[in-house]
Amino acid sequence: MANGNLGNWLHQVEVGDHGQLEESRNLKLIQRLDISVDVASGLEYLHCGCESTTIHGDLKSSNVLLDDEMTAHIGDFGLAKIISTVSSDVAQGQSNSTAIRGTIGYVAPEYGMGDMASTLGDVYSFGILLLEMFTGKRPTDDMFNIHLNLHNFVKNDLPDRVMEIVDPCILLEHNTRRQIKDCMVSVLRIGVACSMESPRDRMEMGSVTSELRKIKTTYMNDGLNQD
Repeated sequence: MANGNLGNWLHQVEVGDHGQLEESRNLKLIQRLDISVDVASGLEYLHCGCESTTIHGDLKSSNVLLDDEMTAHIGDFGLAKIISTVSSDVAQGQSNSTAIRGTIGYVAPEYGMGDMASTLGDVYSFGILLLEMFTGKRPTDDMFNIHLNLHNFVKNDLPDRVMEIVDPCILLEHNTRRQIKDCMVSVLRIGVACSMESPRDRMEMGSVTSELRKIKTTYMNDGLNQD
């Protein structure tokens, strides 16, 4: 893809033979909203729009690819499973090792307890991705440990201290702080809802896509009214 992957836009990456760091490139808030809608729509299609429900299994920022117009595409289906295939594996008595194994920080906690892959596992990964996109922090950041993860880091500061955890690049934009804060509270609440520890407490991707589109529309309308 012409613009590489989302992870390299959000974070510093090593380049060259000497491991020097390349600065992350700034994504505007509206671009992040567009990307979040693109990815949510893609997952919704995999879960609901295909003839057979498909689980991606390894959604993360480096697997979100950006084309020349910065439209996001979900890549790397190496771990993808079709629900009917997973079900038949279980029926044949195969062990839970057939469950999808994702990437540390993004993988749903129930997978670590042997649960089989599900669409709600993808929802968890999307929630973490959403929090990463708007805070600028990787889920594997050194600040996170057994007592603190990206989900709790955001949840603990919503809504009153949200501006303290938003990616500083977003705060450099010329929109009013109220406009940015309102948008960030709404988006990060979705990220928290998607990354709940219990699968049954998470949103479904159809609702996520619908809510993100509403947030984007409200943000754009607020900008027009500001002008």
